[in-house]
Amino acid sequence: DLSTGIIYRRRIATCQNVIPEILRKVSVLKVPDIYLEEESWLNMQKRNMAMKTHCLTWTQYASLSEESVFRESLENPNWTDFTQKGRISVTGAGLLNCVLEAFAQSFLKQGVKKVSLLLEFL
Repeated sequence: DLSTGIIYRRRIATCQNVIPEILRKVSVLKVPDIYLEEESWLNMQKRNMAMKTHCLTWTQYASLSEESVFRESLENPNWTDFTQKGRISVTGAGLLNCVLEAFAQSFLKQGVKKVSLLLEFL
C-alpha cells in the first residue's frame, strides 16, 4: 500500500501431513498434504510485522489458527519482541477429538520451541 507503506502478503502453504500413521487409519486423515493460508502485514516505518495463519484442510472437522507479532523491543531497538497465540479445536471426529487436539497441541508447542531457539540465534 503506497499510502501507508505497509507490505501485505497472502499465500498458501503446502505442508507434509505429520499425523502419525496409526491415526491415518481414519480415511479423512489420510491426506498427503495439509494446506495453510498465511497473511502478513509488514510495516517498515513502525518496525513491526503481524502474521495470521489458519488451516484450509479439514475445516469441517478442525479449526487451527495462529497469530504472531514481531516488533521492536522497548528495551533495545536491536532486539525483537515476539508474541504468538494459537487456537486448536477438533469437532466431528467422535472419540478422536481429544487425541487429535492433544497431538496438534504437542506438535505446535515443539514448533514454537524451535522458532524461539532460531530467533535467539538471529
